Amino acid sequence: MCLPNEGDVIKIQSYKHDGKLHRTWKKTTVLKATDQLLIGGNDRTLVIESDGRKWVTREPAISYFHKEHWFNVISMIRADGVHHYCNIGSPYLIDNEALKYIDYDLDIKVFPNGSFHLLDEDEYETRKRSMHYPAEIDLILKQQLGILTEWVLDKKGPFSDDYIDFWYYNKYRSIHPNNDVEKDAKH
Repeated sequence: MCLPNEGDVIKIQSYKHDGKLHRTWKKTTVLKATDQLLIGGNDRTLVIESDGRKWVTREPAISYFHKEHWFNVISMIRADGVHHYCNIGSPYLIDNEALKYIDYDLDIKVFPNGSFHLLDEDEYETRKRSMHYPAEIDLILKQQLGILTEWVLDKKGPFSDDYIDFWYYNKYRSIHPNNDVEKDAKH
């Protein structure tokens, strides 16, 4: 597939290591797409779980995916500030169906004040055994977790102070001008 263009709407699909579909986000607007990076935005998008459950996201979010990093970041714009949910997962690929990646269970939740917590370590260890993650994958994921932690501490990439200003308030809102989130919710 050719790279999507700014303004195109795509699906995002996460899988597990065994190849089974985990979760689908039905609509994400492409804000930037290069050979190495895709940034998208959505608001109140339908999410479908692998068991068929459906729910709708509650707030606007900017998603960051990179071809060289084994993580992606969803930055959710809430009334009390920006919350980042970081998935440790494979670099993405994109085809005619969706942007796709493998979710490897470990997550970091970053709060508006910059504090953060590692989540789902037990789930990771359980799936690592049951799905037989190769030792090389385990090593890569732990290295990438370290890189992601450095990005959070250094306010790099999606954690930088101007990231949401640019990607949500400038780019996404120019494509979707009727979004009702107030600008003072960003920090």
